[in-house]
Amino acid sequence: MQLSEYAVRDGLALGELVRRREVAPHELADACLEALAVVNPALNAVIETYPDYAAPTGGTGARFAGVPFLLKDIGCTERGRLCESGSRLLRGWVSPDDTELMRRFRRAGLVNMGRTATSEFACTATVETAATGVTRNPWAPTHSTAGSSGGSAAAVASGIVPIAHGSDGGGSIRMPAACCGLVGLKPSRGRVSPSPAGAFPGDLSIEFALTRSVRDAAALLDAVGGAAPGDAYVIDHDFRGHITGLDGRRPLRIAFTVEHFWERETDPQVKAAVERIAALCEQLGHNVEPARPRFDSRRFLEATLNVWSVMTAASVASAATQTGRTPGPKTLEGHTRAWCRRGQALSALELAAAVESLAAVSRQVAPFFAQFDVLLGATIPTLPLRLGEYDPAAEVPSTWYYESAVGNLESTTSLFNCTGQPAISLPLCMSTEGLPIGIHLAGRFGNEQMLLALSAQLEEAVPWAERRPTVHAAFPNPTIGEIA
Repeated sequence: MQLSEYAVRDGLALGELVRRREVAPHELADACLEALAVVNPALNAVIETYPDYAAPTGGTGARFAGVPFLLKDIGCTERGRLCESGSRLLRGWVSPDDTELMRRFRRAGLVNMGRTATSEFACTATVETAATGVTRNPWAPTHSTAGSSGGSAAAVASGIVPIAHGSDGGGSIRMPAACCGLVGLKPSRGRVSPSPAGAFPGDLSIEFALTRSVRDAAALLDAVGGAAPGDAYVIDHDFRGHITGLDGRRPLRIAFTVEHFWERETDPQVKAAVERIAALCEQLGHNVEPARPRFDSRRFLEATLNVWSVMTAASVASAATQTGRTPGPKTLEGHTRAWCRRGQALSALELAAAVESLAAVSRQVAPFFAQFDVLLGATIPTLPLRLGEYDPAAEVPSTWYYESAVGNLESTTSLFNCTGQPAISLPLCMSTEGLPIGIHLAGRFGNEQMLLALSAQLEEAVPWAERRPTVHAAFPNPTIGEIA
């Protein structure tokens, strides 16, 4: 298969070629490895490849039969493969088993071709690590992909794979999708099983994927959604299918806002993009008005910081036990160490208070979605950041992150990790400099169907499939370009 044909198709299109026997799975795998060889040196998106990739087990009838895929280097694991969580502390750790999500990815027909770069323990919204180096944005390699699923985002945007695994605890699927011009769906809490992992106080994170098309996101959710025995949260799975419901459109009550949820500034180009898409929604027959949920942002930020600090401290302690290494400057970045110290110092009562604060914020937000079906806004309040805002070697206080330009990217997305609602970033707009601007849609808990149907309508109205970044496998000689 020609690289120029492979690198521009979404996952369903490639799977259809396999089902029609026009292309064999090994041809797709070979094209993936060729694409990786062409663009990854410029991006550092993929940190390990699997030339011994396994043939698809979902059968040629699976929607994504033989479609190349990549796993983020944290969370979802495959038996016998490295999973180092972007950290020197976990270097060399091999997963003893598949997670439930990995088994479902495989049953969907996806073929795991390697690992993508992530920030250390998924703690920052940029992928600039001491362990694997800097991951660059295919649209402007002087800029960040955001994070923590930045390697996956760069791999999908540059044509290496059409779909890649991601996880989202504060926006880590949606922020990279916004910066790299992709679709980034965060499902509702409980929609995708975390098995064998258990619930953690706050339950902020969920795993899914980054895609190029809305239909890939819908079909993949059908394939991997649903609880596993023992899960703390269970949502009845819609067996009618999210993919079949993409045409089920009706007038929605849509609120839109250009305000920054943390009472800071939003970039003027980002504001204008939100206003354009709000006007488009009105033209499409929806009822649109300016409005936003109100909540105690200071209480939210302090509680989120405390929960994430405890989660980080727990992850580091587990990693130290697994590898026998000592956490310190030689094995952990400065920001990670700061959060570990904070997490270790917090009492159980303080953690309980933080969880209660997040629950209180969720209850402040919930009535808003009794009035509106969808909230439309900016995925991130700025354009993609230039690389260098984060220094993995720097000694910083535990409060540094949410005060920084990197942490500021989470100002919209993190609220919906708190509430557990479904949310999606769509690549609907571009800046005057040629950088993607993601538009964020949040819906009612458990109603991915409505969110995906609206997303498909917007994709049809403002198609993005033909856009190509500066570094892309379909180009014969991709080079590192600079956007001033």
